[in-house]
Amino acid sequence: MTIAPDDARQVSSQYQAMRDIVGRMQDRVPGKLEITVEGIVHDMMSPRRPHELTAAQVSRRLEKVMPDGLLAHTGTPDVEEEPEGIMRHPDVVVIAWDDMEGQGSFDPRTLVAAIEVVSQSNPDNDWVGKVRDYPLIGIPIYAVFDPRTGTGAVFTDIHPTPEGPRYATRKDFVYGEDVTIAEWTISTEKLPRYP
Repeated sequence: MTIAPDDARQVSSQYQAMRDIVGRMQDRVPGKLEITVEGIVHDMMSPRRPHELTAAQVSRRLEKVMPDGLLAHTGTPDVEEEPEGIMRHPDVVVIAWDDMEGQGSFDPRTLVAAIEVVSQSNPDNDWVGKVRDYPLIGIPIYAVFDPRTGTGAVFTDIHPTPEGPRYATRKDFVYGEDVTIAEWTISTEKLPRYP
């Protein structure tokens, strides 16, 4: 989609207004607020133990097989692409230590991969919204772990489509199988499931 200069200013203005709202509300509401091409998304519930444990185990397993210059980071800050009007907060980001320096949000194009653990309260955010948004902002690999079903998928190979950039390849997996994210293969054995 081509944005004319006036439209670009309007998108930037709308995004900044949403960014201001998220900044004011984030500490006052439970859960997590993100900005997508469709507006503000509120994941109502704070992550529960199986969610956090999955993110921690995936992070640790990746760090055991990745080179020293990379980190599978859980925590803040957000990943933000203002021209696209998107601010997301992946559960785990694979990023170079050097790219973590500085202030503010991470540049999504510095990420090697984004990893999400599906939330019980809003699974479409991970399975639909982020599958749409992550290639749009240039995140080359997106892995989804779903403790509801004990399954997941790795999305790769961004390519252009009439609706904008999309992932061309999806590789599904079942908990218990090995999964490859970028160049590194990890086990999904004994990852927690939601009750």
